[in-house]
Amino acid sequence: MGSPRTLITLLTTGAVLLGTTTAAGAALAHRVAYWQMDERHGARTMQDSSGNRLDGVIGGEVDTDVYTSGATGYRFGKLEPDTPPTHPRHLVTVPASTELDPGDRDFAVTVRLRTTYQFGNIIQKGQATVRGGNFKLQIPNGILECIFRGSDGTMLVASPRRLNDGRWHTARCERTYSSLTLTVDGSPVARRSGWTGSIANSWPLSIGGKTDCDQVHVGCDYYAGDLDYVEIDAD
Repeated sequence: MGSPRTLITLLTTGAVLLGTTTAAGAALAHRVAYWQMDERHGARTMQDSSGNRLDGVIGGEVDTDVYTSGATGYRFGKLEPDTPPTHPRHLVTVPASTELDPGDRDFAVTVRLRTTYQFGNIIQKGQATVRGGNFKLQIPNGILECIFRGSDGTMLVASPRRLNDGRWHTARCERTYSSLTLTVDGSPVARRSGWTGSIANSWPLSIGGKTDCDQVHVGCDYYAGDLDYVEIDAD
């Protein structure tokens, strides 16, 4: 999280805000992972129900089996940004797998979230300077942003309105050969034309913040709020 405003302006040049009448992209053929986040209270394994066995480790500070506004999911407590110490138990991590790398495939990440806070990295694989590129969804100032950084460049799309209103929202970010598109609650809201190139790194997938940070020189950007499920699909 915490991208400089100048960087956001540069990356979103040429982005298009989409009305609700624009058709959403077709579903991708391969479900890579589907974490329903409905494990019992105190569970420490996040089960992947896609059949690909991409299970994750639930940190001890993540609350499971939390029922809110009609959905059961995980709760990530509020932590002050850029304030030591680090809280690695605030994260859910999935071991590195080539299945979780976009590579040069069409690739989509979907999350259902609810928050009243205005910061945090929701999900990512890799970080900003990692060799091989990275992708992430974050919510600075309550605005949902999706970033894909690959061998041919970086692209960013952002929601036109704040999503930290305490309601459940489903956000899907899809990277293709021709564009990066953000869909919120079933309606495409932003798209940028272009191609990021291949993305593949050896890092774990992290939910709830960064894995490599010290809260001094590198902020951990811990997410605060609820998650109902996370899904990853590819072509």
